[in-house]
Amino acid sequence: MSDDINVNQLINEMASAIQLHTTSHAYDAPLMIGIKTGGAWIAKQLHQQLGYNDPLGELNIAFYRDDFSTLGMHPEVSPSQLPTDVNNRHIILVDDVLYTGRTIRAAMNEIFDYGRPASITLAVLVNRSGRELPIQADITGKTMLLKEGEHVKLLGPEPLTLSIDNAKSTGT
Repeated sequence: MSDDINVNQLINEMASAIQLHTTSHAYDAPLMIGIKTGGAWIAKQLHQQLGYNDPLGELNIAFYRDDFSTLGMHPEVSPSQLPTDVNNRHIILVDDVLYTGRTIRAAMNEIFDYGRPASITLAVLVNRSGRELPIQADITGKTMLLKEGEHVKLLGPEPLTLSIDNAKSTGT
């Protein structure tokens, strides 16, 4: 466990950064969408802190992943819930860990199936090394440079904590 990383403090800092970003870009009433599971947990807290009026959206990108055929059906696949029209809306897309960029690409593919947003701002709790696609976060809680074989995972929903594991030592 990473006891020295205060997830709630990172979320508070992200909320301030999102407020500054949306104000400086004159985004009126942005729509917040969390990527299931960890991103949705973070988005819920950000949504409450920022006091957005529109309901919080949640994406389950399982069917949009480019590795779906190798992973197969996950037993917890549930439909996405976007409570309002995304056309011409400024979207704040929230995820827990930005790693390869493939989850974000899948999320954007799904969002565009619902319509054409005016913009998408990406907010992530952890931005880690290892990108495979040219995707970057606009808002980052913490940047981590992990060693080969190390993985960071958000555990929750209550309390939210970060765990850093070495895949070689855990046998995965």
